[in-house]
Amino acid sequence: MGTMRFSLTDYADQVWHGAVDDSIVHAGQADSGVIEVVDGVGWHPGFGNVITFRTDDEIILVDTGNPLAADTLHQAVRAWSRLPVTTAVFSHGHIDHVFGMGPFDAEDAPRPTVLAHERIGERFDRYLLTRGYNAVINQRQFQAPDLTWPRQYRRPDLTYREALTLTRGGLTFELFHVEGETDDATVAWIPEHRILCPGDMFIWSSPNCGNPQKVQRYPREWALALRRMAALGAQIMLPSHGAPVFGADRIRQALTETAEWLESLVQQTLDGLNSGARLDDLIHSVRPPAHLADRVYLRANYDEPEFIVRNLWRRYAGWYDGNPAHLKPAPEDRLATALAELAGGAAALSEAARRYADAGELRIAGHLAEFAVQAAPDDAALHAVRADVNQARARFESSLMAQSIFTWAANESRERCTDKP
Repeated sequence: MGTMRFSLTDYADQVWHGAVDDSIVHAGQADSGVIEVVDGVGWHPGFGNVITFRTDDEIILVDTGNPLAADTLHQAVRAWSRLPVTTAVFSHGHIDHVFGMGPFDAEDAPRPTVLAHERIGERFDRYLLTRGYNAVINQRQFQAPDLTWPRQYRRPDLTYREALTLTRGGLTFELFHVEGETDDATVAWIPEHRILCPGDMFIWSSPNCGNPQKVQRYPREWALALRRMAALGAQIMLPSHGAPVFGADRIRQALTETAEWLESLVQQTLDGLNSGARLDDLIHSVRPPAHLADRVYLRANYDEPEFIVRNLWRRYAGWYDGNPAHLKPAPEDRLATALAELAGGAAALSEAARRYADAGELRIAGHLAEFAVQAAPDDAALHAVRADVNQARARFESSLMAQSIFTWAANESRERCTDKP
């Protein structure tokens, strides 16, 4: 066992105990090359980890990273081994997992075979149909105003529906389809090493299955998949975001407790839905299990339970939230104008927003600040209040999803102020 092996297990232990944050939010070991996990297995960390497998005469990749890191990945893999890359498995179609193949395709060697679930093609087609929207929401989510969305995608050479077994150089890759963050997800199980590659089904944060700006996610199916993975008895888990997990007990605990966390949200939401509750009732009452609150891998620092409840409602109940005023609502600016008239003007709404914010009631302050600028969209003073309220909201949020949306709203209003900060 080499020195790097000890170093990696020590690092993973620190992450497990919360001494180091290495999750989808903080890629703790990015740009550190390919780190040997066990003989013939490497881990290339970044925003979208890449797992490398070496046999006697070839390399197999599980995931391939994001568009900005393709050359870095290629150099790291080539420093690790000069053997040809023959095969790559996409765990799903998000762009931080499927954009590293270009340099390998360009090598003077047979073009590698890419494997993925059959639904990945539909995802790429949808990305082309909604390219502008995906650019906007990712600019907002990652505070990256210059981000552009890709026009071309590396399509898989081979797809499967339920399961596929791939044998390469004495290694067996048992691939199976699951639903969770996406509907096109692939989990890889390599029994010879007792290694599990869960893709984004485990990200060292609470599951990303409520994302307010993205398409349908699958919380109930995610929990079922986690229990299926836990039953495999893996000794090493190499997720596509965050540090490895070593040891069968830890892996089983992380997967089963994440499943329990999701199952609780699902059951509470379904119970409320079946009893006739409104969505508003549920987003303010459903809570994850309190006894799991201290788990490092269940921190709501990327997505959060409130958003998952909304996603469950969308999956099982459609878009009507139970409030008849929302079925066919008035235009928001017209409603804001009516409320401003009742309050004595848009400035009165803005002043009330400031008072509520100062009192710590930021949700109400957010509504009032938004009504104020909708009623008087060119008033710089009202936008200054909206900017302050949304910046305060961002400071008090734990999840990147909420932080990014509130920060974006604050910046929108700052640009409308006379004196731009």
